[in-house]
Amino acid sequence: MTVIDTARIQAGSHVTLHYRLSLTDGADIANTFTDKPATLLIGAGQIAPSLEQILIGMAVGDHSTVQLTPEQGFGERNPELIQRVSLTTLRKQSNLGETYVPGDVVEFNAPSGGRYAGVLKELGDTYALFDFNHPLAGQSLTFEAKVIGIL
Repeated sequence: MTVIDTARIQAGSHVTLHYRLSLTDGADIANTFTDKPATLLIGAGQIAPSLEQILIGMAVGDHSTVQLTPEQGFGERNPELIQRVSLTTLRKQSNLGETYVPGDVVEFNAPSGGRYAGVLKELGDTYALFDFNHPLAGQSLTFEAKVIGIL
């Protein structure tokens, strides 16, 4: 039988908390402080691993605000993840008759059976240019968390 220490957050903990993820200019990406708190299972991938690491070791009542560099958040932007996709491939991935405009997020089937998404940047005569970087890649962020409960 595995015993989980509920005094501090660790992998496998169910945590109820308020959290806020924002850009350095203060614009919110996610904010539960103005609504109901979130409940997460640490280690299940419900939030980014770097954010989980900040929570590890925190106790009920702890309130922390951390500044994250791009490397600590969602990584730097990778120019290799800006790729052209043939319109033939795009049509195979689309619902019949679906049209796209720059700024649309399009999901693709991965060879492994999963899915991944890219932002359409440009539509050419024979290709579509997609950015497959995480939307927050290259951004400095602020992560604030207040732990309410740990199970």
